[in-house]
Amino acid sequence: MINMKKLIVICGPTAVGKTKLSIELAKAYDGEIINADSTQVFQGMNIGTAKVTEEEKEEIPHHLLDIKTIEEEYTVYDYQRDCRYWIEDILKRGKTPILVGGTGLYIKAALYDYQFEAEENEYSFQGKTNEQLYEELAMVDPNTTIHPNNRKRVERALTYYYNHGKPQSEEKTNTLLYDTIFIGLTTDRKELYERINKRVHNMFKDGLLEEARHLYDLKIRNRTVMTPICYKELFSYFDGELSLEEATELIQKRSRHYAKRQYTWFRNQLPVEWFAVDFENFENTILEVKKRIEKD
Repeated sequence: MINMKKLIVICGPTAVGKTKLSIELAKAYDGEIINADSTQVFQGMNIGTAKVTEEEKEEIPHHLLDIKTIEEEYTVYDYQRDCRYWIEDILKRGKTPILVGGTGLYIKAALYDYQFEAEENEYSFQGKTNEQLYEELAMVDPNTTIHPNNRKRVERALTYYYNHGKPQSEEKTNTLLYDTIFIGLTTDRKELYERINKRVHNMFKDGLLEEARHLYDLKIRNRTVMTPICYKELFSYFDGELSLEEATELIQKRSRHYAKRQYTWFRNQLPVEWFAVDFENFENTILEVKKRIEKD
């Protein structure tokens, strides 16, 4: 086992093997894993968010999973504070922090010198279309780089502006706080889309419909529940607006589009070194990543 003083980030789109790689690296470098997926901090949303199972963890410590109920709010400010706490704690104990997930803004907020402030007031944007919200954001923050259809981030940026009276884009910085290796997993688009489609079918086999039905019956329709892909689509099925086949196809389609946006974000925002995944022999991918980590 190699003694590490670095922090490892494993990022990339859904279904490329981030969880499996993180476990192997944690075993190799005496690591502990910190969740970097904004939906996995919440309890009760397991299958739909592809949350790591107890069996998959292989007794490796995991942090920032299931720390909030779906009734609670959890912001990027909260994540920045909590993630940095665990990074420092893990490093102090001589172990290797490994951030794993696909929420790029969470990763960047935790590792770079962003000065977020707690949101004093929450704002409701119900009843407004994506286009209307983006126009509102563009007026107060002309330098925004947020995609018009990324409603969650648009709402977050507007909330920030109305709380602090200044654009969130002004808080950007390129100062990295930790000695970090950014590892990205990738594959060709056809392979990725096939894996995403298959993962959605496997989610249904694992009980996604029952999980979504439980959430539906709670009658909670806040941002926490309605943001992840799969629940809102199945809510439309429960409401009789879509057939189950239509809802499934919509989940797959939106998951594919989200994966494409993830690639674009990581390539533009973080110094990621990309590794093509060998799905036939994943051990080859693990060895390639280890060579890179041990090169420094």
